[in-house]
Amino acid sequence: MKLDKFDHNEKFKKGLEIRRKWLGDDHVNPSLENADDFTAPMQQLVTENCWGAAWTREVFPLKTRSLITLSFLIALNRPHELKLHLRAALRNGVSKEEIRELLVHSHAYCGWPAAIDSMRVAKELLAELKI
Repeated sequence: MKLDKFDHNEKFKKGLEIRRKWLGDDHVNPSLENADDFTAPMQQLVTENCWGAAWTREVFPLKTRSLITLSFLIALNRPHELKLHLRAALRNGVSKEEIRELLVHSHAYCGWPAAIDSMRVAKELLAELKI
């Protein structure tokens, strides 16, 4: 499904801009271009509501919003999304040390399995990025 098949309302436009900025075209383009009749509604909603509504609010700076998002993903034990948002957090100015501290701190509230799995995901990504 082509990008022109999505409704380009204002929330979608804002969401697409920030989604591309934090996740990169290498992730966003295939997600949208490969959307079909089954997955397109989800891509539309993610772009509008997650990126266009939540990420564009002004109370939290983007770095803080990244740390909050990482915390949620650690707690939910969602490694695929965690890796994606770790990459975005680094683009938002979150340091390797801050990521490590968040992961260490997470064991007390999310449990050891989630903390250890999340540490593994972060270590692999940092190695991949040579950080």
